[in-house]
Amino acid sequence: MRSVALSPQARADALAAMAGTELDVLVIGGGVVGAGSALDAATRGLTVGLVEARDFASGTSSRSSKLIHGGLRYLEMLDFRLVAEALQERGLLIQTIAPHLVRPVPFIYPLQHRVWERFYAGAGVALYDTLGLLSGRARGVPHHTHLTRSGAKRIMPSLRKDALVGALQYYDAQVDDARHTMFVARTAAAYGAHVASRARVVGLLREGERVTGAEVLDLESGETFKVRAKQVVNATGVWTDDTQGLVGERGQFKVRASKGIHLVVPRDRIQGDSGLILRTEKSVLFVIPWFRHWIIGTTDTDWSLDKAHPAASAADIDYLLDHVNAVLEQPLTHADVEGVYAGLRPLLSGESESTSKLSREHAVAHPVPGLVVVAGGKYTTYRVMAKDAVD
Repeated sequence: MRSVALSPQARADALAAMAGTELDVLVIGGGVVGAGSALDAATRGLTVGLVEARDFASGTSSRSSKLIHGGLRYLEMLDFRLVAEALQERGLLIQTIAPHLVRPVPFIYPLQHRVWERFYAGAGVALYDTLGLLSGRARGVPHHTHLTRSGAKRIMPSLRKDALVGALQYYDAQVDDARHTMFVARTAAAYGAHVASRARVVGLLREGERVTGAEVLDLESGETFKVRAKQVVNATGVWTDDTQGLVGERGQFKVRASKGIHLVVPRDRIQGDSGLILRTEKSVLFVIPWFRHWIIGTTDTDWSLDKAHPAASAADIDYLLDHVNAVLEQPLTHADVEGVYAGLRPLLSGESESTSKLSREHAVAHPVPGLVVVAGGKYTTYRVMAKDAVD
């Protein structure tokens, strides 16, 4: 491993190297899964290229809830394997891989029923903590605690007194997602991968049935060149179907773009030292401390317009404000919203009954020789997705 900079010169050198030799693996897509796949392959001693049409993390990987978490709500779906897998990755990221970027963050879950809900939710959070230990690694975060109403109010003074009868406090982790993804791409380059942004794949090369590389457009110079590779990995997230279309073959699954928006409000508008997790009629809502601000999210609606520029609607913003205001003494208004950002989740939808329940997990497919497609999943488990794709 050597120290590298993702500089204009390094980009030029990477493009020249990719054009001049056959790679073992060419990865398309510079989000966290693509960057992770390039790093995984490079550390196995393979010759690797990574191309990204825009900038690293410019899509979904910079527009997340900034959380590294096991997915507490998946326990209700009885998806214990998915939660345990994510909690193992959370522990690794906090303690070993990126302790400078991933840190524990507390969340308060307000209880609205005196006995059964504390037992039910408490059992769920206890199982969440236990699964973090069963991975064979330390959780990397403190154990959960039970709180009275006054105890919760001491931590979060902005909570309405009539919004809870007590609370639970548990821990997950948060990450600077765009910076982390860029570091993963840079680490791949440090292990020898040829890494280039502003390099758009405009076609896939084929010899008979086999995919043998890609035609790449350098968006800085306007020149097009061919990159030959023994295997091509399509890790383009919500653009998976578009990239798959370049080969002219029907995929084994489709990727549906689900829009999630987040509001950014000043830290002084909500008094408290903990995040919040609230139930909604559709899912859960997070209020996440983020330096001098709070991030409030998220929504889950279909998006069929320009994937590069998802946008929040007035209804999206009102939905989040209405739900968070239900528990706050001083309601937030539109004037308090300093920023809004929207991202697209790459959810899987099956082409057949066997793949129809894939939307909450990731999948890897080999639709034609020489081409591997990886999609779905969540930010937290990017390493697992990368390993499965390279395997």
